[in-house]
Amino acid sequence: METSFTPFLSLSGGLMIGLAAVLLMWLRGRIMGATGILAGALLPNNLDDWLWRVMLLVGMLCGPWVYFAIVGQLPEINVQVPTGPLMLGGFIVGVGVTLGSGCTSGHGVCGLARLSPRSMAATGTFMLTTGITVYVVRHILGA
Repeated sequence: METSFTPFLSLSGGLMIGLAAVLLMWLRGRIMGATGILAGALLPNNLDDWLWRVMLLVGMLCGPWVYFAIVGQLPEINVQVPTGPLMLGGFIVGVGVTLGSGCTSGHGVCGLARLSPRSMAATGTFMLTTGITVYVVRHILGA
């Protein structure tokens, strides 16, 4: 499996995520954790709470179409994992998000910016687990 080195695309994506997180905190006083936003959209407290969450989720889904409007083609998506393991991985991530009280965007982007000790521990755990998983999959399993 080859990984492309895309520093400018990665930097621009990171800047946009950071800007969105800052704007959400500034305008709504809310942390931009994607799983918490999705959960709140599925089980809202009130109409106002539901509306901003759905608008943010729609914005996330529209991202590829904005890219299309600028570049003239949709971004290439090449998932080299069969559907079964992909669904299992999604389930495992969901369990981890529940046990960790948040996801990488909530802890890694927003929590670290707030110097939250819990987010520092969670993000360190995410990074360590990711490194071990990549090593096992690429170097031990040979995938």
